[in-house]
Amino acid sequence: MYVPPHAREERLDVLHKAIAEIGFGTLCTVTNGAPVVTHLPMMLRPDAAGATIIGHLSRANEQWQTANPAALATWVGPSFYVSPSWYAQKRLDGKVVPTYNYIAVEVRGAITFFDDPKRLLALVDTLTAKHEADRPAPWSSADAPPSYIEAQLRGIVGFELSVASIMGAWKLNRNKSEADRNGVADGIASAADSRVRELAARVRTGS
Repeated sequence: MYVPPHAREERLDVLHKAIAEIGFGTLCTVTNGAPVVTHLPMMLRPDAAGATIIGHLSRANEQWQTANPAALATWVGPSFYVSPSWYAQKRLDGKVVPTYNYIAVEVRGAITFFDDPKRLLALVDTLTAKHEADRPAPWSSADAPPSYIEAQLRGIVGFELSVASIMGAWKLNRNKSEADRNGVADGIASAADSRVRELAARVRTGS
């Protein structure tokens, strides 16, 4: 993805946290010279070798049959329109235009697919534990009949994407003056989306 120099984010802890918070992303591979895309939840798993992106596809989804190991995964977080009226610069000379702010993360690497039942169950349990963690009575695969879970596992294919590169786009007016950033932060403070409101502090600091 194109990232303006002022918006580039390279801190691994920040990027890993963003992937964990956003969760739902896009997996892109290439088959016969054409891109193939699936939108799905993915999780980053740190390990001794670096990090791996894990998830699973429907077996009916032909993306897992690609012979090309090159893959790209992206996550797009909160985004919002920026009105020129929010900039302090507008009151000085009017030389401002609208833009759109957002947070995004891109991972590239080699992908492998698998359908071993034990690996699939471990994968599903890992993903489920993450998404059920905040529930008062978390669901687990053990709550369903084993035969039912076995049948469901036959309908999916797991994947692991070894992270070769990772970068982020933190387009949060980092290239603007403090007065302009504060104006944008004030502008989104009343946004309907709570995730956008939470970005106000980041916009003020450019981080």
